[in-house]
Amino acid sequence: MSERQQQSFEDTVSHRISRRKFVAGSIAAAAILPSAGAMGASEKSGNKICAFIKFLQSLSFEQLAETIAELGFDGIEATVRDRGQVLPERVEEDLPKLVEALKKHNLEITVMASSVNSVDQPHTEKVLRTAAALGVKRYRMTYYRYDLNRPVTEQLDEFRPAVKDLAAMNRELGISAVYQNHAGARNVGATLWDLHSLIKDLPVEEIGVAFDIRHATVEAGLSWPVLFNLARPHLGVVYVKDFRWNGRKAENAPLGQGQVDPKFIPMMKRSQFNGPISLHVEYLGQKGIEPNVAALKNDLATLRSWLDSA
Repeated sequence: MSERQQQSFEDTVSHRISRRKFVAGSIAAAAILPSAGAMGASEKSGNKICAFIKFLQSLSFEQLAETIAELGFDGIEATVRDRGQVLPERVEEDLPKLVEALKKHNLEITVMASSVNSVDQPHTEKVLRTAAALGVKRYRMTYYRYDLNRPVTEQLDEFRPAVKDLAAMNRELGISAVYQNHAGARNVGATLWDLHSLIKDLPVEEIGVAFDIRHATVEAGLSWPVLFNLARPHLGVVYVKDFRWNGRKAENAPLGQGQVDPKFIPMMKRSQFNGPISLHVEYLGQKGIEPNVAALKNDLATLRSWLDSA
């Protein structure tokens, strides 16, 4: 073996060892939970469970795939958006690489978090066409916003044509959109009634709801079951996370330690929803990869216990 070949061999081995050490270190930082990586998250529940990777997106595609596989998820909610792991302008180059890295570990992009809410945006068709060709089945839209100095009903009428045009593109490409109910005074869909008025006549295969129990509880308090009832015919994905009230501010919290009622899971199962669940861990923010990996592992254990006992 030549000196150059020897050096190349050593560099390859070093890279593999470093990558394995990283994954092992991240998982070791989490609480030790039996068979977390050995059993797919959906094996007992029937619902695929994916991890929203917002705070892990600085990892390489391979590191991300290894980490998510070790945690025991079925897939990821990828960030293919402005400031995401895959940028819209580079979707044709980078999204296939992410999909390939995930496939090596029997994972998928269960949901693609996007910057899309109109066919007129510069990268919409390219992003959706690329994703659909790679087998991505659904993407999360970004939000429409209200101008609270104007009547909201007029603004909903203005949003309606954009929603219908996007639904038509989804139908053509064979991909589904989901719109998340996100708390906030200016967010269309925060209380779900306005979102219902926009999508009630559209097939869920074109545009559905990503029902977020955390945000529904913030906005509706004890009446969150009404919002779930409203969303159920249009349900594409369920988002699970938790929060606590700090005065008038809703602060993210570990699952099971906040205001979200565990009774939501039995209600979801009784509704016979068999689509995916996306687990969101946002209470640590930018505090580093290892703490967020640990949080994902712990919250996945809580979610599994709720599903198993429902």
